[in-house]
Amino acid sequence: MIDKSNKIKEEEQAVLVGLVQKDQREPQVQEYLDELAFLAETAGAVTVKRFIQKLPHPDSKTFVGKGKLEEIKNFVHLRGIQLIIFDDELSGSQIGNIEEVVGVKVLDRSDLILDIFARRAKTAQAKAQVELAQYQYILPRLRGMWKHLERLGGGIGTRGPGETEIETDRRIVRDKITLLRKRLVEIDKQAFTQRKERGEFIRVALVGYTNVGKSTLMNLLSKSELLAENKLFATLDTTTRKMVYETTPFLLSDTVGFIRKLPHHLVESFKSTLDEVREADILMHVVDISHPNYEDQIGVVNKTLQELGSFEKPIITIFNKMDLYASKTFDEWLEEDTKKALLQDLEQRWNEETGGNAIFISALERTNIDALRQTILDKVRELYRVRFPYKTEFDY
Repeated sequence: MIDKSNKIKEEEQAVLVGLVQKDQREPQVQEYLDELAFLAETAGAVTVKRFIQKLPHPDSKTFVGKGKLEEIKNFVHLRGIQLIIFDDELSGSQIGNIEEVVGVKVLDRSDLILDIFARRAKTAQAKAQVELAQYQYILPRLRGMWKHLERLGGGIGTRGPGETEIETDRRIVRDKITLLRKRLVEIDKQAFTQRKERGEFIRVALVGYTNVGKSTLMNLLSKSELLAENKLFATLDTTTRKMVYETTPFLLSDTVGFIRKLPHHLVESFKSTLDEVREADILMHVVDISHPNYEDQIGVVNKTLQELGSFEKPIITIFNKMDLYASKTFDEWLEEDTKKALLQDLEQRWNEETGGNAIFISALERTNIDALRQTILDKVRELYRVRFPYKTEFDY
């Protein structure tokens, strides 16, 4: 894995930078920066300040304008901050130009996500996938990257090859990419064999935006003890459990969370992990309904499923964290009948949107879990009947 030894001993302070372009609104960019701040927190950084600039398009040399960059420089020098994170992808030359002006470490959103994935990867497959994505990200940025890593020391975003002695060139990076691709092909073959050995079981996969409660729900449904914490990308490796509901067996898998602006190198590298989504018979799309932008998150997931060719599969949309939604949405003085009526309207709306395939739960409070289990069982049995029409009800 690229730089396994580099651990952050204390939290780094960071400033975030966003650009309001001609097709965006400032509240939308603020929402993106909210997510970027959460990503930074997951990586071990504390956000001190945000800088936003309105420009028709990014500056080709420094992304933001010279005046804004000077403002950022003055602030980070005054406060002794050593990390600036941009919400959009920067070119190698832009990183080099910005760092030449500000004199501190500069990351973009992709670099930050790659750093988090590098921390989270545990298995050989996940480590190889992340390493491949890192080298693919680095390759077009070599000139600026090596200068950037050599000058700015350790910490978030510097889990790159050769931090102590920058010796990697394009030929070596390309060789490493080729080697990692070969290694992943072998791992994919093993994973494919394992999936074939699962036999004729119906396969159900949990999908959703990152940090919506998939792992918590997986633990609840399978009575297992997977990592579930309030950080982005807590789960990188797909976990599969054999389930039996009322004598009906099926396989349940938890998958990596989706996110907006996910680096395309990661999507490519995690192809084998996403194969669990492609090969699933039923998808359970988990939604954090308490999130203020949950509808946007639904859109990101649906778009990703379409790109994977999986949007036409049977999908159960699970609106999780209903307890938080109620506490955030309803005032204490609101009458119970009014609350019930509003919740009924919400459920009716989403049942219409999903063709009657929506269910509302709280995994943490274990609310409506029995109804969810019954919904899963009904869908699984329905598919078994289609796949094996000659079997009796008792065989399911």
